[in-house]
Amino acid sequence: MIDDRRAWSWLLLAAAICGVLYFLAPVLTPFALSALFAYLGNPLVERLQSRRVSRTAAVAIVFLLMTLAVALLLAIIIPALVDQARSVPGYIDSLHTWFDRVAAPWLRDEFGLDLEAFDPGRLFASLRAHLDDIGRVLPKVLGGLTTSGAAVMGWVANLLLMPLITFYLMRDWKRMVERLHELVPRPLEPTVARLVLESDAVLGNFLRGQMSVVLALAAMYAIGLSLAGLKFGMLIGIVAGLVSFVPYLGPVVGIGGGLVSAIVSGGDIWVNVSLVLAVFMVGQLVESFVLTPKLVGESIGLHPVAVIFAVLAGGQLFGFFGVLLALPVAAVVLVLLRHTHERYLESEIYGAEPKPAADAPAASPAATAVESVPASAPPAPSAPAQ
Repeated sequence: MIDDRRAWSWLLLAAAICGVLYFLAPVLTPFALSALFAYLGNPLVERLQSRRVSRTAAVAIVFLLMTLAVALLLAIIIPALVDQARSVPGYIDSLHTWFDRVAAPWLRDEFGLDLEAFDPGRLFASLRAHLDDIGRVLPKVLGGLTTSGAAVMGWVANLLLMPLITFYLMRDWKRMVERLHELVPRPLEPTVARLVLESDAVLGNFLRGQMSVVLALAAMYAIGLSLAGLKFGMLIGIVAGLVSFVPYLGPVVGIGGGLVSAIVSGGDIWVNVSLVLAVFMVGQLVESFVLTPKLVGESIGLHPVAVIFAVLAGGQLFGFFGVLLALPVAAVVLVLLRHTHERYLESEIYGAEPKPAADAPAASPAATAVESVPASAPPAPSAPAQ
């Protein structure tokens, strides 16, 4: 009965935590991002501490390095995005012209497709009109946001809170882990400690290694497409690299955007297409044979399908906050499934033989020998004298 009450208590506690996370997901998003940055930076902080640097100084150094990296990334992406967004309508017209002159006749001659009913011209005209509408409406939307004090204050508050929360989480990370360790019930402490260590190993290797792979791919794709002289080359490369944490999404986004860029960039289209495919082929080879084995490892346990499902499920249930929680939760669930699998193989349900009871202490060999001789046994007769 006690075990039943304890199990129901844990289930109710887990349900309450999930309910709180569901209703407070928009508020908890900056805290989740801050916790992610703190988790990624904590090993570097501890490494600096091992070299006799104080915790506060180590956190300040790591925090400054992370801030500079994020600022540099934004300084590269935002100007490129603004500059390229201004010329999108012209690129849409170029894509429309190429479709009418090249793609439509080829589809009609090779496959007998009649595109008159489809009317691609109307589609491109509608797309361009919507882009023009976005250009006209966007300043009004931004102007409305500036007059909406609550929206602006909420956005600014989240932006300012994230660095502050990240700094304090990194500074007090070890103390918080110790406090959580004290709250674990003592009978469960050995099992929970082992599961937490395994989860940290899986999640840490995946996140830190995958972050390095993502940044390396973003730089590789951006440089390669820019050297190829393609429009949007740097922007497409950075976006394709950053979304590569979801398996197969980076190449799909990069090749799709690269092919469109190859059409609207001018020059020989087939040469541009060949350059796009070459850049991403080289990137995938480097990722598969160099980056992932060296930085991530081949036995972290997170299958690509599990990563995709976790990201999609987290986004469906909790929005962007769920996307942030997807990989940590997937790592914990993976470790729990391994533990459950081990327990199942050792259980009687699977067919394993029950282990002998180990409650009584094992007797020593000397004590066993003494107990095997009866207390009233007569002494052995001596041999007769010769």
